Amino acid sequence: MTILIAGRNHTLSTLNFQEERVAFSQDMDGFYILFTRYLDEKAKGTKIDWEKIQSPSNEQIVPYADKSTPSSTSDLTELAVLKLNGGLDTTMGCVGPKSAIEVRDNTTFLDLSVHQIEYLNKKHDVSMPFILMNSLNTDDDTKRIVQKYVTHNIDIITFNQSRHRRIKKETFLPVPRTPDSPIEQGRCPSGHGDLYESFYNSGLLDQLLSQGK
Repeated sequence: MTILIAGRNHTLSTLNFQEERVAFSQDMDGFYILFTRYLDEKAKGTKIDWEKIQSPSNEQIVPYADKSTPSSTSDLTELAVLKLNGGLDTTMGCVGPKSAIEVRDNTTFLDLSVHQIEYLNKKHDVSMPFILMNSLNTDDDTKRIVQKYVTHNIDIITFNQSRHRRIKKETFLPVPRTPDSPIEQGRCPSGHGDLYESFYNSGLLDQLLSQGK
């Protein structure tokens, strides 16, 4: 069993401080691109023409029933499973990551996902990585929760999505809660569309490709 924390989850050291600086720079670069794009579109008065948004045609959709099943175990050795794990369950009156909500018999959404990957690993004698994309809101809790799987037949890898500055709508200026607020209070997780950039920046893409995934 291996639990790998990638990206920004680390202790204080010279090396990790440098990693934090790189991560911060990447976050700010991503924020700059998004914010300047927003200002540019706002200045041009660009709006989405929803009349042009259409569902995919039947020719563009492949029914699940038509998908071929893996012909050999080797197909599964190239597979890695990634789930978004950045959302909180505050809208449901709970505290912590949505994946920690109990579904039935003291089993959480995360438990079910882990059991699914474990089953496939055991059935096909493979080591399929299970990857979680956390956010600044769920990272600490998730790192604590996944420790209970330390004896399980599964490799759990986590990384964080980008952290972008909060901006006040009226002034377009950063939103600290108080003059001496910690910098994290002025940030928010990026959207799900940040998956690809965050995954690349974490170094996991190169790592998994080198493993044949």
